[in-house]
Amino acid sequence: MLSRLMRHKYTAHGPVRCGSVTKRMVPHIQPGDIAVIAHAGIDELAARSLIERKVRAVVNCEPSLGTVHAGDGARLLIEQGIPLYDCLEQPDLYRSLVSGEHVVIEDCRLFRHRERTLLARLLPVTREQWHAVQYDAVRQVHERMTRFVDNTLWYAAREKQELLHPLPTLPLRTPLAGRHAVIVVRGRTYREDLRALVPYIRTCRPALIGVDGGADALLAEGFRPDIVFGDMDSVSDKALRAATDRIVHAYVDGRAPGTARIHELGLTAHVLPSFGTSEDAALLYAYEQQASLLVAVGTHASMADCLAKGREGMGSTWLVRMKIGDRLLDAKGISRIYPAQACSLTLPSWLVNWRRL
Repeated sequence: MLSRLMRHKYTAHGPVRCGSVTKRMVPHIQPGDIAVIAHAGIDELAARSLIERKVRAVVNCEPSLGTVHAGDGARLLIEQGIPLYDCLEQPDLYRSLVSGEHVVIEDCRLFRHRERTLLARLLPVTREQWHAVQYDAVRQVHERMTRFVDNTLWYAAREKQELLHPLPTLPLRTPLAGRHAVIVVRGRTYREDLRALVPYIRTCRPALIGVDGGADALLAEGFRPDIVFGDMDSVSDKALRAATDRIVHAYVDGRAPGTARIHELGLTAHVLPSFGTSEDAALLYAYEQQASLLVAVGTHASMADCLAKGREGMGSTWLVRMKIGDRLLDAKGISRIYPAQACSLTLPSWLVNWRRL
């Protein structure tokens, strides 16, 4: 370890941006900032967000490679030439810094810029480390899958009764019955997949539902979200104001922390208590309101997706998909076989002329 530190002579300085929830701090990052985060097993989505904001370096107060699998986010940051460090000896470092103050990274040490006060010793994360963790994860795939399936079945057994009770109908201004509905979630390739569906959206005019930050993806493609659905922790003020309807996903017991932000903005929203994740609840609500086709973009529906999100099982996702499967079209990855360039020339008839159920 000492030799590794001595070989690492990278030096950088700039304003620091810090926070424990990456998706909440990303909108505040400016090009050249040094991000101090607390994100175990950095996932691909978080890394891409940091890369897009043009961070100078990333200091992580949690293991960047995770403890169960090697986060793809670490690999992406390294491949983009963005230095990544772990600061495991001071897990609360992000609390002791003030966003905007200038810091220096030099020889695997973090200093305050002016006083040159040593703040923390850092461990660089390398491509070789990522490969080693990935190799171990592949060797343990049988054990991991067994544990994941057991957890999924355990959660499903607990939550199955919730699925049998219909969700309340809300007095929305956006009609859903008899329409296609596109539900956009911030998941792997969600932007590329949504871009590939632009001609379909323009032709069929489905109801557009953005789950938290998914609403911003709709805005980025020139579409106004009909509904913003979620706990409101990673959607922009602009998207919230643009939406026709807002639905705050509440816990089953009625607690809805997301309403505080809605009130701060002077907006109104409906509250929907439901089990599972916000994306599960959004799909289920559109289904129960008789949307004729549900087109899911960016949803998390695999073991890899759930582990990257820190979920040990996918009981609610499994149950919801069992119920809505006859009307669900999962568009995740569609951009890989039907890229946006092709979509601009032609639109598949099976998507345009989907039979109304």
